[in-house]
Amino acid sequence: MSAIIKRELSSYFNSAIGYIVLAVFYFFSGLFFYMYCLLSNTTSMSYVFLSMLMIVVLIIPIITMRSFSEEKKQKTDQALLTAPISLTEMVFGKFFGAFLLYCMCNAVYVVYAIILSAFAPIDWAVFLTTMLGMLLMGGALIAIDLFISALTESQIIAAVISIGVGLFIYMIDSLSGMISVEWITNLLHNLSFDAHFTNFINGIINFTSVLFFISVIAVFLFLCIRVFEKRRWS
Repeated sequence: MSAIIKRELSSYFNSAIGYIVLAVFYFFSGLFFYMYCLLSNTTSMSYVFLSMLMIVVLIIPIITMRSFSEEKKQKTDQALLTAPISLTEMVFGKFFGAFLLYCMCNAVYVVYAIILSAFAPIDWAVFLTTMLGMLLMGGALIAIDLFISALTESQIIAAVISIGVGLFIYMIDSLSGMISVEWITNLLHNLSFDAHFTNFINGIINFTSVLFFISVIAVFLFLCIRVFEKRRWS
């Protein structure tokens, strides 16, 4: 699996994708940090994290769009399917490769926190809890988008569908407020990434929210494995 992870990471930085993703993420996070922390003279980074949710929704499809679709288009997926590794190792290797790039993006928040701590004390517990929430939520989105990438040979189609799904997830709370049927509203609220992420940004490690994101990751990676199991035996 480590070979798949290294191969995936190197593919990001052998092309422009890794550099573009990092540059865009750092630019917007730096902009929001300047607006909400430095200009407002506050050590709370909550608005920075909340503002970055939309950027995360748009960036993760760029990270994952070529993970499987490009392999299928170039026919290199046949080499992976016949390699002496299990499908689980292959899918998890792809997942962790994308997740590590996402972690590199989020590492910039640590720099911002250190800068703020030089001027005033910050609540490290809330900061670390929020970081955990960002990583779990990002991991869930990566798993969903990997599954989408496994279904098509086109990077563009994978990216567009992933962005559409991400925007739907981002807007679930707003949509639930427009529906008068109580059980549907409750269902949408329970599936809302934003509602679960709010617990972390408030400094609360809620077991239900942690389990929710881990379950989403597990379900979509399992579905991804099933896609390739079907392909291997077809």
